[in-house]
Amino acid sequence: MTSLTVHDVSVRFGGLTAVDAASFTVESGSVTGLIGPNGAGKTTLFNVITGLQAPSGGTVTLDDRDLRKAKPYKRARLGIARTFQRLEAFGSLTVRENVLVAAEMRRRWSTTKYDAAEETETILGRVGIQHLADARAEDLPTGNARLVEVARALAVKPSVLLLDEPSSGLDESETDVLGVLMHALAQEGLAILLVEHDMPLVMTTCNYINVLDFGKIIARGTPTEIQNDEHVQRAYLGSVAKAES
Repeated sequence: MTSLTVHDVSVRFGGLTAVDAASFTVESGSVTGLIGPNGAGKTTLFNVITGLQAPSGGTVTLDDRDLRKAKPYKRARLGIARTFQRLEAFGSLTVRENVLVAAEMRRRWSTTKYDAAEETETILGRVGIQHLADARAEDLPTGNARLVEVARALAVKPSVLLLDEPSSGLDESETDVLGVLMHALAQEGLAILLVEHDMPLVMTTCNYINVLDFGKIIARGTPTEIQNDEHVQRAYLGSVAKAES
């Protein structure tokens, strides 16, 4: 069982507190949501977890291993993979090549022998983008490019997958496929942390949800508990509902 724990993490930029003593756990076999308004600190927390941002305080542990001194590449080799809110696909490469790059890079630390090309084709099919395999990433619409990032992250065989707004740009049917994929990956033992503004996707996919507002965790619970939380409704869900109506 894999467990990623964020404990009392704070991030300060000068006089601005972007994250304020945030704590939560992401367990294997489940999808954990991290939701909140724009600017709440969600992506900053992703950066802390992956080593791109040093915290001002607190700890991040993976299976009880303190990651504070671990470089980003080391955290990746330990099993943490992510996608980005801002697209980071290799634009001049094809979809297949984007995924193959990650599968080939895994050879540097993997103790298991595997056929990188074969695994790439399997992942493309699983994410539902095999028909786009020969297209250049830079020519894809945003939604499909995000799926390329998901596929590339899966190619390193992570134990923890951080997804930052993966449904942005997807249509309803594509979002449904993404939700089914996340369920399947969790059932296979992957620990997934999902940052997402699509509330129907969050509520139908996540087993547990943490709500972040002004850098603080203001609520945590099951989707039903979060939907019924008056504080969350005032801080976030109420404004989302108005925007969607």
